Amino acid sequence: MTSSSEKETAAAPTAAELARNRALRETALSEARRNLILDAARSAFLELGLDGASLREIAKRAGYTPGAIYTYFANLEDIYGALLDESLQRLQKAVNSAEHAMAADSPPAARLRAVAYAFYAYYRDHPKDLDLGFYLFNGARPRGLTSEHNRRLNSQLMAALEPIRRTLEETGLAPDQAVLETTGIFAHIVGTLMLANTGRIRLFKQDPDTLFNRYLDTLLK
Repeated sequence: MTSSSEKETAAAPTAAELARNRALRETALSEARRNLILDAARSAFLELGLDGASLREIAKRAGYTPGAIYTYFANLEDIYGALLDESLQRLQKAVNSAEHAMAADSPPAARLRAVAYAFYAYYRDHPKDLDLGFYLFNGARPRGLTSEHNRRLNSQLMAALEPIRRTLEETGLAPDQAVLETTGIFAHIVGTLMLANTGRIRLFKQDPDTLFNRYLDTLLK
């Protein structure tokens, strides 16, 4: 028979298990702190702009000292880049999910509408991500990012647009025309939502969803 002490010894975690559990707890805690910093940074960037937000301000909002932030991010640019990276990952996931939800034998026009609308709907439903992203999308001179950050984030943006470009080719467009129309769809999404988010669309008494669907109807004729 096994004694109670032997049972307790057998049930006790090994040193390796204890170390693994401790590492998991530390990883979870580190991730939670990192997310807290990013949440604070997001609010600071949106309220104060890229010039007004500082590491000190972000640390204050997160409840940390400025020095503590360096454990997770090297500088303000790294924080800003991380926010854009996460936003573009969520965007790409939304577009890919819309593409995968379509049946394999769906007409190309139906798939195009699905992926284009998913791109539009993501930024419609997350207007703060659009505001944040326009520090990146404002042309040839993105603010607050090195060329390395810029290249990587722009690659993510293009990856999110890729299902639209690919599906346009499936509708019969030549590659260069597919790129042209992808650019047009992106421009229409951005322009429509900028009007909606600033309230200027009320001058025209128009609904942004209706405008975008009408644009897609015209494109798919």
